[in-house]
Amino acid sequence: MIIDRATETGFFPTAAQTLEETGLTGSIIDDLLLKRLFNGGPQTAGDIADFLALPFLLILGNLNELRRLHQTHVLGSAGYGERNYIYTLTEDGQGRARSSFERNAYDGPAPVPLQDYIGSVKAQSVRDVVVTKEAIENAFKDLVLHEEIINEIGPAVNAGQSLFFYGAAGNGKTALATRITKAMGSDVFVPHAVEVDGSIIEMYDPVCHYKTADQDDSLDPRWVKVKRPTVVVGGELKLEQLDLTFSPSRKTYDAPFQMKANTGMFLIDDFGRQQMSPSDLLNRWIVPLELKVDFLRLQSGRKIEIPFDELLVLSSNLDPSTLMDEAFLRRIKYKVKARDPERDMFRLIFIGACKFFNVPFDDEGFEYLVEEHYTKAGRPFRGVHPRDLLDQLVALARYTEEPAVMSPRLLDAVVNTYFIASK
Repeated sequence: MIIDRATETGFFPTAAQTLEETGLTGSIIDDLLLKRLFNGGPQTAGDIADFLALPFLLILGNLNELRRLHQTHVLGSAGYGERNYIYTLTEDGQGRARSSFERNAYDGPAPVPLQDYIGSVKAQSVRDVVVTKEAIENAFKDLVLHEEIINEIGPAVNAGQSLFFYGAAGNGKTALATRITKAMGSDVFVPHAVEVDGSIIEMYDPVCHYKTADQDDSLDPRWVKVKRPTVVVGGELKLEQLDLTFSPSRKTYDAPFQMKANTGMFLIDDFGRQQMSPSDLLNRWIVPLELKVDFLRLQSGRKIEIPFDELLVLSSNLDPSTLMDEAFLRRIKYKVKARDPERDMFRLIFIGACKFFNVPFDDEGFEYLVEEHYTKAGRPFRGVHPRDLLDQLVALARYTEEPAVMSPRLLDAVVNTYFIASK
């Protein structure tokens, strides 16, 4: 890998030109070539190079060597020049391709070596991110928040430390957490896949790696320029998903969540509601939080060390004292309570929700709702209530074929179906 040209993070992987610069062995590249021709059938040398994200001249050299060994041959040409030579596998080549599939069935952009990946994480560390109050305010500008929350989140992001959101359900803990990476600003580079001891770890995941529009032509195409990763898991999280997941059919590994979250944020939402106990999940993070490294195990039994370089965020509406002991609370450096909105904040949230649902905001209707269904009922305000109540109001109005307005009758009806009746 060649590091060239300063970016916001100081890291930019420039396209390799030679085998040495790729950091891979010739046999790994041969395996990729053979599997591509086996799966894709006859194709041009240029198409193969583009698919494998490797330099054309390097691919051409390997194709010619395989041709010399009677494992590939040229069927013809799709145009002028060697890029357009159409290659296919011979019978011997098909046999060698089957042997390649026995090692692994990975057929995609060439991987980068583990050490190159580790170097990229260190060069793009979240601990080097500087977040200002203005950046935090811009990231959360669509939310109505207590000022204290803004001032509590910013230092945690600057420190690159762990963060625990707690408080009642419906007060925007998840909304807060998922906006943090917006404040972190700079884009980063992640590889499609990582190679270690001949094994392939598939890394790039479009679910959490948002590809930017400006993919530079001089970028090593084995890497993808993305927004800082935001990985979100909830109650479905299993402990085994925090280690390498081996596919017996593909004989490749899927990177665990925390590896995909490196240089960004890893949010464990609904903490305490996972299928393992909170203590088991917390114990999994003791070493990564202390040493900033994590250890993953290959099928061979070998353990590999990777950076743990992300903002670990836990979010829960359960009492923190019932989830973790004092020792672990100390390891979670920052704790932020998602407070109930005050009346004027609740009104602003309601106005915003009315705009979203195209329901005219009505002061009298709002005052009626607050007095009858909050003040008299002793019910606290929650940030999510306006959205949910108006969603139901619109659905009800559509059903009864009448305008969606904040009338006492419609408000009473949706409150009765949204909240559990008090005994």
